[in-house]
Amino acid sequence: MKITLGNPACAPQPLSPYYSQVARVEQADGGVLLFLSGQIADGDTLAEQSRGVFETIEALLKAHGATLADVINIRTYLTDIGRLDEYGAVRREFLTGTPPTSMTFEVPRLFREEAQVEVEVVAAVPAVVPAPE
Repeated sequence: MKITLGNPACAPQPLSPYYSQVARVEQADGGVLLFLSGQIADGDTLAEQSRGVFETIEALLKAHGATLADVINIRTYLTDIGRLDEYGAVRREFLTGTPPTSMTFEVPRLFREEAQVEVEVVAAVPAVVPAPE
């Protein structure tokens, strides 16, 4: 098993230099697990922030050869759980296949005072099986 921590140059950079956005865990069979740090985004509304969060997550996954279809677990932190439907509508725009396992929490405050949502995910990328000759 090989573990790599980092911040892909082709994706939005972290808001602080004190954490890595992605932990890449390469398995012995060639599969990869990706653990993404919680992501927040700019925007005036919850929908705008949610869209920005999923766009960042999508870019981080792409940098590691993965897509949103590879997400197996998602954790969402909302500052107002009463707006879950608003967040959920944006989430369904991005996660269109079989839904991943999920946890959603209401929190009083996030990393930045203006942030209304933070999302972290785990993705599993299967090993590439060579085509038969």
